[in-house]
Amino acid sequence: MPAFTADRAAVSDLVGDLAGDASATIPVIAPFTGEVLHDLPQGTAQDVVDAAATARAAQRAWRAAGHAHRRRVLLKAHDLLLERREELMDILQTETGKTRGQAFEEVFSGASVTRYYAVSAAGVLATARRRSGIPLVVRTRVSYKPKGLVGVITPWNYPLSLSLMDVVPALAAGNGVVQKADNQGALSILASRRAFIDAGVPAALWAVVAGDGAEIGNAVVDVADYVCFTGSTKTGTAVGVRAAERLIGASLELGGKNPLLVLDDVEPATAAANAVYSCYSSMGQLCVSIERIYVQRAVADSFTRSFVERVAQLKQGSALDFSTDVGSLTSAAQLERVSAHVDDAVAKGARVLTGGRARPDLGPFFYEPTVLVDVTDDMLCARGETFGPVVAIHVVQSEDEAVVAANSSEFGLNASVFSGSVARARRVADRLDAGSVNINEGYRASFGSIDAPMGGMKHSGLGRRNGPEGLLRFVEARTVAESTGRITLPRTGAEFAVMTGVMVAMLVGLKALRRE
Repeated sequence: MPAFTADRAAVSDLVGDLAGDASATIPVIAPFTGEVLHDLPQGTAQDVVDAAATARAAQRAWRAAGHAHRRRVLLKAHDLLLERREELMDILQTETGKTRGQAFEEVFSGASVTRYYAVSAAGVLATARRRSGIPLVVRTRVSYKPKGLVGVITPWNYPLSLSLMDVVPALAAGNGVVQKADNQGALSILASRRAFIDAGVPAALWAVVAGDGAEIGNAVVDVADYVCFTGSTKTGTAVGVRAAERLIGASLELGGKNPLLVLDDVEPATAAANAVYSCYSSMGQLCVSIERIYVQRAVADSFTRSFVERVAQLKQGSALDFSTDVGSLTSAAQLERVSAHVDDAVAKGARVLTGGRARPDLGPFFYEPTVLVDVTDDMLCARGETFGPVVAIHVVQSEDEAVVAANSSEFGLNASVFSGSVARARRVADRLDAGSVNINEGYRASFGSIDAPMGGMKHSGLGRRNGPEGLLRFVEARTVAESTGRITLPRTGAEFAVMTGVMVAMLVGLKALRRE
C-alpha cells in the first residue's frame, strides 16, 4: 500500500469532505489486495437536498465574482493538481487497480480540462451581436446565463478525469455542483476536489455525496437544473427519462462496443503495437476502449500474430510505479462479468489465442489480457459490452465489409481506423457511426483533444462533453433584441399595406448580397 492509504488520518480527513453527516458506512475494497481500503460514509437523499440548497446559495456569489476571478481560481487548481500528482496517482491506483501510467493519464486529463475551461470560458460565453431580422431596424445580442445547479453522476472507472470533465466546465460557467461519487472512486474525487477548494472554490459550491446508486442518483437528478451522467446505457436511459420528466437537460455518456478497422495498407507489426494499448488500457474498463478489431485478409495473419505476441508480453501487476503495463480489474463483479463472457465464447466455439484466465496469484481480481477469434453473434461478448481486457479479432475481405461490420451495433461511441494512408483513413472515418473516430490511434487522440466535443451516437448517449459544446450545455442562451427607432415596424393593416413591399424588397436584396 502507498503511504497515503496507510495513513488512516489522511483518509478520514478526505472522507470528512463528503456532504452530510452519515453514520452508516460500507467497506471499500482495494482491488490489488482484496483488503478493506477504508470505510466510506453513505449519504441519504436528504443529504443531497441539503447540499443542493447550500450550493445554490454559494452559486450566487460565484456567478457574481465573474470570469476573471473564476479563471484565476481554476488556473491555481490546475497547478495544485500537478503538484499533488503523486498522491493522486497513489489514490487512483489503490481505488481502481489501474497502472501508474494510466493513473497519470487521468491526472493529465484533469489538469488539461481545467486549464482549457479556465482560459476559454470567458470567450465562449461572451455576449455577442447576432444578425437581426431586419437590419438597421433591430439590434440583437445573445448572452449566457448559468443553469444554476448542475448534478454530476460519476462512475468508478475514471473517477478523476470523468469527474473534472463535467465539474470544471460547470464551475467555469458560473454554476454550483452537487455530485454523486461512486463508492469505489470517492477518494479520487475528493482528493482532486480538495485541490480546487484550496485554490479558492468555495467548499459549499461543489458538494459530493456517496451512497446507494438509486437513492442518491435519483436525488441528484431531482435537485439539479441540468444533469451529467456517465455509465451504463440502462441506467443512463433511466436518468434521461427522469430528467425529461422535470424538463431539465441531460448529457449522457453511455456504453460502447468500439471497433478498430485495420486496412490492408498498414505495416502490420506497427499497427499491432499501437492497437494493443487501445484494448487493454485500464484493463479495458473504459467507455472508449476497443473491443472489436476488423482486419482485412491481406494483412490478417501478420497483424494477428504480432498483436498476440505483444499482448502476451504485457507485464501485469500491482506495482505503484511505472514497471507494469496492465493492472487489475476493479471488483469481483467485473471479474465475474469478464470470466462469463470468455467462458461463454469458448463454450460456443471461440478460440483463445492468448489469455483467457484469472490470475489469483497476482491478486483477487486480476485477469489476463485476452484475444479471441471465431466469435459469433450468439456469444455474450459479440454485441454486449464486456468492459474488460477482452478483444475479438475478425477477418474481413474488404474496406466496405469492415465499415458495415463496425456500424452493425446499437452503440456508437468511439471507433478507430488504422491505415498507411491518412486520406484513405479519413474517408473511412466519415462512414463510421461514432461520436469520435481516431486515425492510427485507439482512443487517446480524440479523448485528449479537449477543444473538440466527445460523446456518443445511438445507444451510446446524447450530448457532448469537452470543447465549447461541453461548456454551452451548462448555460441558458438568452436573446435580447432592441428596436433602433429608425423605422417603426408595422402595427396596423394600413401600415402593413405600406411596408410589405419594402420588406419583400429587403429580403430579395439580402439574398442578392448573400446575407444570412
